[in-house]
Amino acid sequence: MPKPTKGARLGGGPAHERLMLTNLAAALFTHKSIKTTETRAKRLRPVAERLVTFAKRGDLHARRRVLASIGDKTVVHELFTEIAPQVALRDGGYTRITKLGFRKGDNASMVQMELVLEPVTPKAKPAKASAAKASAPVAEETPVEAETVEAETVEADAADASAEEAK
Repeated sequence: MPKPTKGARLGGGPAHERLMLTNLAAALFTHKSIKTTETRAKRLRPVAERLVTFAKRGDLHARRRVLASIGDKTVVHELFTEIAPQVALRDGGYTRITKLGFRKGDNASMVQMELVLEPVTPKAKPAKASAAKASAPVAEETPVEAETVEAETVEADAADASAEEAK
């Protein structure tokens, strides 16, 4: 469970804060992106990431634990069937917070909080493997590569000639 914070809660007592954060998490999972205050987003991040981690497990116990906090079966179903497969290869960092500026009425710092659903790029190989490739002798160009280079040169020359004729 995320560590409880000391001091004032977000607009009420601990129970109200817990309910508000689960409602924000449900809105985040439904819309994939929400606009909220920076303080609420920072408090929501560990809650939402924990729920996504449960969804990645995908078993019945995890589904029941998420359902106990969110309470809406359609949101939980969407989290387990749509969001969890998209972040299956990601090791944490499921949310992104982007600052938007300040709210006009009370000058509160506003942010856009969104789920990171882009595919993970493969990690770079260790330096030893790349050093071994660099020390390997470079092979001569194959005839196929030489033909494609010559074809590109001929096409470029033809394009230059047609441009000069147009002048």
